[in-house]
Amino acid sequence: MITETEIANPSANPARKSPLFWVPTTYFTMALAYMMLTNVSAIMFKNMGMDNGKAAEYASYLILAYTIKPLFASFVEMYKTKKFFVICTQLIIAVGFVGVALVMSLPNYMLILMSLFCVISFLGATMDIAADGVYVTSLDSKTQSLYCGIQSLSWNIGPIVAAGGLVYLSGKLHTDVFHHDPKVFGADWMDAWRVIFLIVAGIIALMTAWHLRTMPDGAKAENTPANVNDALFILRDSFTTFFQKPDVWLMIAFAFLFRLSIGFLEKIGPFFMVDPISKGGLGLSNEMLGLTYGTYGLIAVLLGSLLGGWFVAKRGLQPTLFILCCAVNIPNASFLVMSIFQPESLWLITAGVAIEKFFFGFGSVGFMIYLMQQLAPGKYTTTHYAFGTGLMGLCMMVTGVISGHLQQLLGYTNYFIFVMLATIPSFAVCWFAPFHQKEG
Repeated sequence: MITETEIANPSANPARKSPLFWVPTTYFTMALAYMMLTNVSAIMFKNMGMDNGKAAEYASYLILAYTIKPLFASFVEMYKTKKFFVICTQLIIAVGFVGVALVMSLPNYMLILMSLFCVISFLGATMDIAADGVYVTSLDSKTQSLYCGIQSLSWNIGPIVAAGGLVYLSGKLHTDVFHHDPKVFGADWMDAWRVIFLIVAGIIALMTAWHLRTMPDGAKAENTPANVNDALFILRDSFTTFFQKPDVWLMIAFAFLFRLSIGFLEKIGPFFMVDPISKGGLGLSNEMLGLTYGTYGLIAVLLGSLLGGWFVAKRGLQPTLFILCCAVNIPNASFLVMSIFQPESLWLITAGVAIEKFFFGFGSVGFMIYLMQQLAPGKYTTTHYAFGTGLMGLCMMVTGVISGHLQQLLGYTNYFIFVMLATIPSFAVCWFAPFHQKEG
């Protein structure tokens, strides 16, 4: 474990690096890969002419690997170190995104593209398991709490860079470099998106080199498997011990439902921004969508994550969890208000996005700390933490697959009313969430 002395003074142990060297970049890289696969790909599909239902559905299927990652989490313990898996998966993901850019040049590319995306998503899920394992096993519970705000902040920068900066750049490339009509969705958008995926590949390759130098190896879990049979036994045992935890079904409900409304908004929010006013949207270009999310949205999520971490560190998680749940869910009303009035002012639209991002960053801290300190502790900390994040992934996948079809059926205003009603289970699971482990 890294001690507080080493955090304050990394030179106290030259063989170890302060978490500040690797925690922010690790979680940014995890989020960037995840968001490119599961969120930005939906915007790309819409740009290329898919309707909302198919675009949201196809992108949501890519969450599957993140959902089932508990099934192969124990195998990450078998060989080498957790750091080894992080480095290898990041390198192959970078190569995979280069492949995505090249595949777009082929005729009938969609099947190959989705196959590549599925492989990358499996690698991304493996990277997440290993990286979370490094975090959980290298830092004690008090240090985890200390850095959880930074961890959450860094993860939230990934979506802003992907859904903000890179989406903005796609629009600029499409219009100013390739000279295509920004209001027409279709195959012409592939030119810009090829460049975007090459940029993402370069960023992840750079992060791979950085983590090779700065990331600790991560401690071995108890009873690390020596072969496949041992890993299968541990998988069964990890399931058995997981369901033996006190109030486990309440914790499962928390992990699945805390971000239920976010799952319904994740794909539809950007679609609402770019759909024309005649279809109930706001008619923004990709540039304006990216600018709105990537400037004030970025500032808001940074402030929210930092203040959320400070708030939990000062008052503790148990007395603040319901407040954090309110922070995540209540700002969803901003989409309902915008769908009713369809404001033309970019400032008003930006204010709505900033409100959502600030409170999302503020409240999400509670979810991560709860998984780490209440759901994960025990014999299989890494695997049980993966169970929790896998349940969240299942929620994101299920809600994402149906979200586009529901929106097309209901229209934007009625859909956002439905989303507000979907916050009720989130409040219930936070109110009844059990606390058995002492907070660090």
